[in-house]
Amino acid sequence: MTGLTLDMGQYAAFVWPAWGASLLGLAFVVVRTLMAARRWSRALKDEAKR
Repeated sequence: MTGLTLDMGQYAAFVWPAWGASLLGLAFVVVRTLMAARRWSRALKDEAKR
């Protein structure tokens, strides 16, 4: 088995930006999820204090 090759040849101009866009999209989803979880946690704590 050969090593990992990252050469995409003539398709590199399409493949690498697609990987980048996918990575940005996933990072956005993770950040939004963490922000929502923090907001829900604060809301639950506030509700428990009442």
